[in-house]
Amino acid sequence: MIERLEAIEKRYNAIGEELANPEVISDIKKLTVLSKERTSLEKTVIVYRDYKKVLSDIEEAKELLHDKDMAEFAKEELLRAEEEKKRLDKELELLLLPHDSNDEKNVIVEIRGAAGGDEANIFAGDLFDMYSRYAAREGWKIEVLNAIEGSAGGYSQIEFMIKGSNVYSKLKYESGAHRVQRVPATESQGRVHTSTATVLVMPEAEEFDFELDESEVRIDITRSSGCGGQGVNTTDSAVRLTHIPTGIIVYSQTERSQIKNKELAFKILKTRLYDLKLRQQEEEAALERRIKIGTGDRSEKIRTYNYPQNRITDHRIGYTTMNLDRVMNGEMDDIIEALINENQKKELEKNA
Repeated sequence: MIERLEAIEKRYNAIGEELANPEVISDIKKLTVLSKERTSLEKTVIVYRDYKKVLSDIEEAKELLHDKDMAEFAKEELLRAEEEKKRLDKELELLLLPHDSNDEKNVIVEIRGAAGGDEANIFAGDLFDMYSRYAAREGWKIEVLNAIEGSAGGYSQIEFMIKGSNVYSKLKYESGAHRVQRVPATESQGRVHTSTATVLVMPEAEEFDFELDESEVRIDITRSSGCGGQGVNTTDSAVRLTHIPTGIIVYSQTERSQIKNKELAFKILKTRLYDLKLRQQEEEAALERRIKIGTGDRSEKIRTYNYPQNRITDHRIGYTTMNLDRVMNGEMDDIIEALINENQKKELEKNA
């Protein structure tokens, strides 16, 4: 472990020297890549330096044990330092687990109403509200990229970007089918219905992640449809992109400007293609995919929201809490932390 930590600290210091090089400063691509790598190493280096300080404290305390006047103080100091060493040992063990290079990225989230008609669309809107409130609590920003409203409320489909610190690291386990059990507002007999909405969380494709050949994209300009306030349906501003090799279709109509809609559509398309690339890589490493919490497949049922009992259950890790109302209000920390902890546990078992 020490050899790996020494190598990480050495690389961290080397990157710091490179970033001071005028040639690197003038090369935006290289500067961006190096800055991100240094940021990803920073926490490990800080904790390792604390660890080295604790090892030094332990040695000093052991030396003082031979001094009669300082022996009692040395025993207390040794006990404190050894407890701190145990804590740092565990923290470093987690920090040395394989790092997901996408963890620090912004995300694009797509939510669709699935089984259940109007109620599924309403639930899709509830999930959007839940993530919006959680994002606000985290200090993140949300930008709606495309939305098709349901006829009875909510959304048949909504795509939005969440920007902030380490967004993907916290939301990457949200992909899958979310099931709701409750009495719909449209139900006159008071019967509990089951409906589903699907969530797809994709790390934003950045400039250096994926190069899109625009000659492989068909661009169609259409008239916007649905709700959108004044200006909608009056100009040909909606943009539909079709990626010919994969058949992926992206549609954007939230802006009045055709140029802005085109920009948003390309952002979504690049992220979809990058997500497809990541999934293909994971399929090639089948074992890696099996040890993950869920497959990330939209068809996989990951969570049930039971309103009559105020209960939410994550089926992948067997997590249940009776605080559904609080979770829907954006208080998602406990369930997200449980998912992260379970993933770390699986990684530790794999590397044991």
